[in-house]
Parts: sequence; C-alpha cells; structure tokens
Amino acid sequence: MTRTLVLGGARSGKSAYAERLAIESGKEVVYIATATAGDAEMAARIAHHRGSRPGEWTTVEEPLALGNQLLRWSSPERLILVDCLTLWLSNLLFSNGQQYPDVGEIALPPLFHEQQDMLASALTKCSSDIVLVSNEVGLGIMPFGAISRCFLDEQGRLNQSVAAICDRAVFVAAGLPLVLKG
Repeated sequence: MTRTLVLGGARSGKSAYAERLAIESGKEVVYIATATAGDAEMAARIAHHRGSRPGEWTTVEEPLALGNQLLRWSSPERLILVDCLTLWLSNLLFSNGQQYPDVGEIALPPLFHEQQDMLASALTKCSSDIVLVSNEVGLGIMPFGAISRCFLDEQGRLNQSVAAICDRAVFVAAGLPLVLKG
C-alpha cells in the first residue's frame, strides 16, 4: 500500500494528476469529496467534479470525519482518493459556525485537532492505497486578516504532517508533476 500526497496551487492540475494515479492503479476507487456547497458557484464546481468522475467510482461526501471514512473504506483492493485536504481544513475551521475576529488570537474549534489526529492515525492504519490532494497555499504574500493567516499556518502544518506520513509527495504546477518524496 502506498500513500501519496499531491500538492499544488489553484488550477495547477493536481486533481487531474491524482485522478490519473487512481485510474492507473487498476484498483477499485473510492473518491472521498470534502467540499460543501456554501454558495451557487461552489455548488457548480461540485457538480462539475461529480460529472467528470468515472461512473464506476464510489463517491463518499465527507466534510469532517475524514479519518473515519478512510478506515471504513479500507481494503487492499481499493485506492482511496481524497480531494481535498484544503477544503476539509476549512470545514474543520468553521465547524462550529464561529465568526472569527480580524485581529487577535484565534480559538480553534475542539473538533479541529481531534479530526486531524484521527486523520493521521487512519493514514497509518488504512490498508488501501491512498492519494490525498491538497493546496500549497504558502507560496504567495502573507494574507490580510487573522483568520486568513491562521488558515495559511494550519494548512502548512497539515501538509507537513501528512507529507511526513506519506510514502510519496508530488507538487503539480502547470499540469506538470515534480516528485518531492519517493
């Protein structure tokens, strides 16, 4: 079993690359989608992604309990593709419906670290091949606002912890993969 983290910026080709890995595996694919439709534009994005996936893939929509789903679908005959950790992190960050201040200390919801710990544990226990997609958000300027900076920091920490667990890490830019690990 292999664990692969696919990183990249917005519209870098990271999801398409991850989907190619899933197809090339020849295994049954379980696609775990973390997106939630908070507005019409996001609903359209989700619909586009749903429509572009192969019909034989099993799709599981899970905005929060990602570790539980990895273990639920774990099987050596399967490849689990998670798209994406960035939206999952956003879901965790706003899981209690809290409005965050523009300045000052950010109090993260209790679910935040609990679910991240469950993900790390599941990644080490899951018997499936796993491909995880995540945005590399730290390549631009420092964002304005405390919650944006908090998200940037937490996304960087999450990517580092997942990359440490994974056998492979690939950065995709302009549709071109660059192997970072493995």
